[in-house]
Amino acid sequence: MSFLDCTCISSHSQVQSISIEEQYEDISHQCSSTDVSPCSVLTDADDITDLSTDSAHYQLLSPLGRGFNNLSHVSVARHTPSGRLVAVKNTNLDECTEDELLQLMNEVLLSRRFRHPNLMTSRLVFSSCCQLWVLAPLMSYGSADSLLRSYFPDGMSESLMAYLLYGVLRALEYLHHMGYVHRGVKASHVLLSAEGRVCLSGLQSVYSLMKDGKRMRAVFDMPQHSPSLLPWLSPELLRQDLHGYGVKSDIYSLGIVACELVSGRVPFQDMPPTLMLLQKLRGSHCCLLDVPPYPLGGMGALKVSRSGVDSGIGESVATGSLTRTATAERPQSPAPKNHSATLHNLVQLCLQQQPERRPSATALLNHPFFRQVKKHTRDSFLSLMYPAVPVSCPPDTPPSQTPTQTCNTPSPTDPEPEDGLWDF
Repeated sequence: MSFLDCTCISSHSQVQSISIEEQYEDISHQCSSTDVSPCSVLTDADDITDLSTDSAHYQLLSPLGRGFNNLSHVSVARHTPSGRLVAVKNTNLDECTEDELLQLMNEVLLSRRFRHPNLMTSRLVFSSCCQLWVLAPLMSYGSADSLLRSYFPDGMSESLMAYLLYGVLRALEYLHHMGYVHRGVKASHVLLSAEGRVCLSGLQSVYSLMKDGKRMRAVFDMPQHSPSLLPWLSPELLRQDLHGYGVKSDIYSLGIVACELVSGRVPFQDMPPTLMLLQKLRGSHCCLLDVPPYPLGGMGALKVSRSGVDSGIGESVATGSLTRTATAERPQSPAPKNHSATLHNLVQLCLQQQPERRPSATALLNHPFFRQVKKHTRDSFLSLMYPAVPVSCPPDTPPSQTPTQTCNTPSPTDPEPEDGLWDF
């Protein structure tokens, strides 16, 4: 796709809807047919395919955050004909480079291919003027990262993190079965609905293992905008050697997310990039605060980032500007917590240095740590979330300016929060 192609698309004043293709096999029932946990249950509110593709029918309400190199604005929106609340990501195509346009197109195509209750896909996409509208069900609790910053600064309970990680594993099982590596598993990409459904977002980092009709054992591509992902990336991905990496790279990232959720901070976050790489290549098991890998106050792998910016690993990895992460300004935990033996075992399995020694997503779903998840009901899930409350919008919110009136990025009625609740 060239700039000319995208300029032609964005210059149309008439809304163009993108229908969902049925040509790909839907295997989501194979990966979730035995799952009775509310973390995977779809509700009527999750089906947005019957909503209109007219931007004038959507009233932008409160902001949820930004995405896609800060070019996209994510907002709560009300579909005025039905009164339903949805999440809308607006991107000004005129501000995108050619590479960014290709990345957007790839993300939209992947959303049309994937279908799984634990994977955040965009089932309704259309363009209006110079704006690309991407609609998704509203995940009212926001991301796990925003929950940590707002309600659980010292980490979540093991029951809640098991609930979240179980939903992430269901999504990874599906993606890996389809032949894709996610490469962006982190707390800000874990979204939670008011009904308790867990969704893994961040499809812009997904990469296919398929080439010429064959499934490759390893790939060698470095994720776009990798500086914002460095603490979560696996050693084999960061090495960039001839061995490459595969789906087990996501399992390593899951182990980092487990430490992130239980402690309220990201392992390796404030390490110099070279030291971070060395520690990962040596197989250092960071992470759980009741078994610190380094003397407190030493290397500072578990300190809170005050800069708000991720570091890069040399010129070969980190090119371009560094992006701001949502891990800044988390307060320090006053004291270590005692974690269960099953959690320690889960983290140890995920953070094995050799990828072949890590379990698959399917195997991890049967780990003893997740036995507690199947006991949860909607009521027990709500008790785990206390004191967090889902996002709500007042019914008398004044109408906002719609992109059909101007080609500038739409501005919700409220000022955008410093740290977004969403990242998708």
